[in-house]
Amino acid sequence: MQELLRERHSQEVPYSTLTHWVRQAQLREPSPARVGHYDFAPGQEMQHDTSPHRLQVAGVAVTAQCAGLILGFSRYAFIQYYPRFTRFEAQVFLQDAFAFLGGTCARCTIDNTSVLVTAGSGPGAIIAAPMEHFGQRFGVQFVPHAIGNPDRKAHIERLFHYVENNFLPGRTFADWPDLNVQARAWCETVANQKVKRSLGTAPRAAFEEERPALRPLPVHQPAVCLIAHRVVDTEGYVRLETNRYSVPERLLGKAVEVYQYFDTVVVCCQGKEVARHPRAIGQRDRRLTTPGHHGPLRPRRSDPPPAQQALLTDAPPVLAQYVQALVAHAPGRGAARLKRLLQFQRTYPSDPFLSAIAQALTYGLYDLARLESLILKQVRGDFFQLPEAD
Repeated sequence: MQELLRERHSQEVPYSTLTHWVRQAQLREPSPARVGHYDFAPGQEMQHDTSPHRLQVAGVAVTAQCAGLILGFSRYAFIQYYPRFTRFEAQVFLQDAFAFLGGTCARCTIDNTSVLVTAGSGPGAIIAAPMEHFGQRFGVQFVPHAIGNPDRKAHIERLFHYVENNFLPGRTFADWPDLNVQARAWCETVANQKVKRSLGTAPRAAFEEERPALRPLPVHQPAVCLIAHRVVDTEGYVRLETNRYSVPERLLGKAVEVYQYFDTVVVCCQGKEVARHPRAIGQRDRRLTTPGHHGPLRPRRSDPPPAQQALLTDAPPVLAQYVQALVAHAPGRGAARLKRLLQFQRTYPSDPFLSAIAQALTYGLYDLARLESLILKQVRGDFFQLPEAD
């Protein structure tokens, strides 16, 4: 600009004067826009959102989803943590949050998240059917804020900043249940007890004024549950979310229903509960086994039954050779074939039996039905009046 003024207008303008003109004309940065202020009547609105937080659970660094709900009038708040946040976790959290508040507001302002929104954005967005039905059960309408207007739910955003700088520092968590127990206690003893300048009092005190305006909870609140259909595998387990849960051994290969609650997994067969396990939250490839579901494994033996083998091998060498060859050609231990061969030895005369065994051994014949035919040919006419073959 100095060069242009010098070349075109022969003017020497100091640099500080130029910067003053730029600021005066607001050419560098747009002027700040005036913001509004939202006032809410008791029971009019609550705000819900999630925020990813880095923390350690059982000594392992994880990214946990912090879900929060806050009342617009009293700033009374509730938070919980989850390994992930799907519609299942959303319903679990909101049901716990409504119970914590003891009621609900008619409107719940939310973010434009696909967990709750199925199409569109802003106040005209279409709420996912499962979440809309869930809201109707509690008399709540979920309303996303307009795109680019996150200040519409500034109370919940401010709550997450408070959580990161007050709740998380210096705390350790043994597991996910311990994390959420501590989070609930922090809400009750710290977040809702601290006096806020904007309120002139603590959220707890303001909540007592707002409580009568909240909508009452329904009398019956069924637990949030997902139902999956599984077939018990050959090891006696059903798989759910990469983890495996044991069922009684008698149900191997049977079709069962798996009811997934937030902290419990229940397995039912034909309408009857057959197994119950604590849910492996935030874990992968775990195997949970209830004592008594599985008996000791019976190892498969490759050698034939000793009693039957002894009875057959304590005989002429030709029979012992045939027994060894028969076991080698039989599937598994060959117990069934040895049992049938022993029955032949006890049923038929010794000479015809051994003669047929020698013939079968010569030709490599290990089909016992054909062996029995050879034995019967040997005894034809001596013990049985059998017609001669044509």
